[in-house]
Amino acid sequence: MSTEVREMFSSIATKYDVTNEVLSFGIHRLWRRKAVRLSTAKEGDRVLDCASGTGDLALAFKRKVGVSGRVVGTDFCPEMLESAPAKAEKEGLQVDFQVADAMDLPFAADSFDVASISFGIRNVDDPVKCLKEMARVVRPGGHVVVLEFGQPTGAFGALFRFYSKTVMPTIGGLLTGNRAAYQYLPKTSAAFPAGDKFLELMDQSGAYAAKSAHALTFGTAYVYVGTVR
Repeated sequence: MSTEVREMFSSIATKYDVTNEVLSFGIHRLWRRKAVRLSTAKEGDRVLDCASGTGDLALAFKRKVGVSGRVVGTDFCPEMLESAPAKAEKEGLQVDFQVADAMDLPFAADSFDVASISFGIRNVDDPVKCLKEMARVVRPGGHVVVLEFGQPTGAFGALFRFYSKTVMPTIGGLLTGNRAAYQYLPKTSAAFPAGDKFLELMDQSGAYAAKSAHALTFGTAYVYVGTVR
């Protein structure tokens, strides 16, 4: 799956930010801010952002940890990272962007205070292995933060499913020229474990002393926080 996912993101990389802004009505910005707050990251902390894409969450963390902190953003798709350094430079932020696989990170154990991944863990071949690997590079007592789509229920859930299955592929296809990518994204979101089921994956990794799930926008997304053993 990794090769297919890398090729898909490569094909939409240059239009990813604009399309994301349109399809989410900008609410993804609020979700990222919530993830940063729940991470308890503070001035001077070392943060690793996996599946960093165009760098938005990495930049949000850099604003939080300040000049004395360090933020590294990684992604396994080089094309997705291409625009990230320029975005950081435009804001006067120093972030180190590197190509790396979230399941095989090129960092020593206990290198970071926080590790994060947003809308990326459902795309890895082995989410449990990814959770274990992210915990490996975080010091004991540090946090791993996962921002990922959920499956809202009730009337809002029905509306969301219609939007994701019908509207997203149409608009995403028009903006990027790759309708299939925006059929894949909501399909994987609908099938991926959310809420308590995702917490079970964290349990399976054996890497966390505590864990919590925080629903956003009626369960459209979740922030999961794990405290590393």
